[in-house]
Amino acid sequence: MSQNKIKVVVTRKLPDSIETRMMELFDVQLNLNEDPMTKAELIEAVKTADVLVPTVTDRIDSAILSQAGDSLRLIANYGTGVDHIDLASARQRGITVTNTPDVLTEDTADMTMALILAVPRRLAEGAQVVHEGNWKGWSPTWMLGHRIYGKRLGIIGMGRIGSAVARRARGFGLSVHYHNRHRVHPEMENELEATYWESLDQMLARVDIISVNCPHTPATFHLLSARRLKLVQSHAYIVNTSRGEVIDENALTRMLVAGDLAGAGLDVFANEPAVNAKLLNLKNVLLLPHMGSATLEGRIDMGDKVLINIKTFADGHKPPDRVIGEAF
Repeated sequence: MSQNKIKVVVTRKLPDSIETRMMELFDVQLNLNEDPMTKAELIEAVKTADVLVPTVTDRIDSAILSQAGDSLRLIANYGTGVDHIDLASARQRGITVTNTPDVLTEDTADMTMALILAVPRRLAEGAQVVHEGNWKGWSPTWMLGHRIYGKRLGIIGMGRIGSAVARRARGFGLSVHYHNRHRVHPEMENELEATYWESLDQMLARVDIISVNCPHTPATFHLLSARRLKLVQSHAYIVNTSRGEVIDENALTRMLVAGDLAGAGLDVFANEPAVNAKLLNLKNVLLLPHMGSATLEGRIDMGDKVLINIKTFADGHKPPDRVIGEAF
């Protein structure tokens, strides 16, 4: 497959430097505005493209893939998570799917740690008071939060991001606890001074802060269900920078409204960009617009990964970041 004949359709605006390099290498159809493609536009794209470059906001389901032309051989996802792509349909059609692992680990871990610090210390509330001109001066009992040092952090998913969060947490004096599909290597466990919990239920009942860092899969959908959320101590906080679907958002909202949880820091939601209206009115909830990985450096690194995957595929070789596929 000759690189200069490959038609690449990019669904969202990417950093200028990445788009420039794509135009130099391929026949590229860019999305020059910040709006996502409609379903009809995605269907038109897969009919003619050799390579599709979607993002997390693009639902590439079986209905779209069923309209794909025979030329579509690669979906080079701009992002790590691929839960928005129907992998079974892609595999059935012989379409290779790649992603951009590793490059967002540190950025997402930074944002996770920022929420772990910000929510118990009420940073969003304090900033709002100052911005609105309502600060009346210092008082010894005003805007009291809770100390982070010495608290128990429970990490759900000790993969790349989870372990990066654990390293940061140790620096702030938190004790690290974790639940994972498989226990990590003893060397890593010792390095992080981490305590493994085979039972998620038992860990949830014993930690002060919960950080959700597992991917969204059928097995993790509503992993934090209404039943499990009731196991969490009422003084605890929940932070989610993974995917909104991992938590039963309605159950979480009910508990926050009722005061059965101390607070939450949420960067992801079940029906983005829609957010449960009841969450918007809660002072103990810090809401962010899915910006956990939003750094210029990270976005450029993601683009570099996409370029390498496309170029390698175009040269007839296996892309380095394959999720599925042997379409050669």
